Amino acid sequence: MRFLRILTILLIPGFILFSCKKELNLNADWEDVTIVYGILNQLDSVHYIKVTKAFLGAGNALEYAQIPDSSNYHLKLNVFLEAWSGSNLVALYPFDTTTIDDKDSGVFYFPNQLLYVNDSILNPEYSYKLVIENQETQKIITAHTPLVKTFHVEKPFAYQSVSYDVGKNSQVEWISAEGGKRYQVIVRFYYQETSIPDPSQSYEKSVDWLIIPNKLSRTDEGGEEMNAAYSNDAFYSLLNTNLEVNPDLVRAARYVQYYFIVAANDLNTYIEVTQPSNSIIQEKPSFSNIENGIGLFSSRFVQVIDSIQLSQRTLTEIRTNPLTKDLGF
Repeated sequence: MRFLRILTILLIPGFILFSCKKELNLNADWEDVTIVYGILNQLDSVHYIKVTKAFLGAGNALEYAQIPDSSNYHLKLNVFLEAWSGSNLVALYPFDTTTIDDKDSGVFYFPNQLLYVNDSILNPEYSYKLVIENQETQKIITAHTPLVKTFHVEKPFAYQSVSYDVGKNSQVEWISAEGGKRYQVIVRFYYQETSIPDPSQSYEKSVDWLIIPNKLSRTDEGGEEMNAAYSNDAFYSLLNTNLEVNPDLVRAARYVQYYFIVAANDLNTYIEVTQPSNSIIQEKPSFSNIENGIGLFSSRFVQVIDSIQLSQRTLTEIRTNPLTKDLGF
């Protein structure tokens, strides 16, 4: 783990000032810099690793970013995971290449994106070492991460009702996960939406309510009693903002799910150093835990509390609250 000072995300080398001509040379000798991003979750059926390289050239760097060959290695790399139990290597998982076609627009090329993929089942009792071999240059890039283990949520309870009483706060409670550091809690509200002119057009939909943006445990050792409060009033504001008034629709509230999303220690550090600065000091160190490269290899875990019904008081409030009474519930 280390902090690296990087002037731009494109990794353009520092300015070289030639005193004899007083000219600025932006293009120093090119160096192979491998950029790696991968987040493991043992609940995922497919695991992806993004491997690219820094690029450099004369002209507009933003134009180079739109060219896939600027970022991608022209030869396939050897990418695999090693599963370790203590000091014992217990499994080896090779990755193959795949291309996805739904990458969002941005600075870099889209919508196609080359990734390395594997569908092995991961064991949370093991730690994992990522190994990337470039056979052309004989360069080897590595990184390590433990997995975030499952944990106990004490509140809310599955298969019981919850109430979002106006003017009051509710609370979630849990025991911190081994390997987890940063927690985020999302409530997913499910409802049925039916067309009045054509009742055959009926669909289940959902809207997400971020109730706990960030909560840090003291350590990542697990076993810590944690809790956080949130405002019930925000639920009705959420529905008012995200659902349109439409006299041709009738809606029925169904249930909610609570998603506890947990980031491992390195992922938490990466988030902390990349989030916007609130001070006048804007330059911040970039975080990397990749050996012989830069980027991030870490883990996260998502624990879901399912099938939670809304109390009768809450169902009545949705129908009568000034923010939601016109939404057809």
